[in-house]
Amino acid sequence: MSDSDTPPAIELILARLCGGAITPEDYVGYFMNQLGEELVFAQRRGEKAARLWHSDADWAMFRVGDHSIRVDGELEGMITVDGLVIDRGEVTWLSSCLVASRHLRPGRAR
Repeated sequence: MSDSDTPPAIELILARLCGGAITPEDYVGYFMNQLGEELVFAQRRGEKAARLWHSDADWAMFRVGDHSIRVDGELEGMITVDGLVIDRGEVTWLSSCLVASRHLRPGRAR
């Protein structure tokens, strides 16, 4: 297989999708919910918070960390992360990304 046949790295594809700065050194995750909305997660080694992009929020970037998910929105049971309303499936995926990348955040054990 030649270099021209090598598919682009997933990090580059996700960076193009969400418009964010994602490198091969980042831990990355991708999710599509039942409505076809896409989410991208990236955690860079040494940064306290990860970055989250959501297609339904016009790919705005949200900072997320170990304690970012809240069940305290305007409506009872509303789940938010940094002000972004997310559903239970998105919470499950985001929680998994946060756990899998925890060792990259400062002060976290490997």
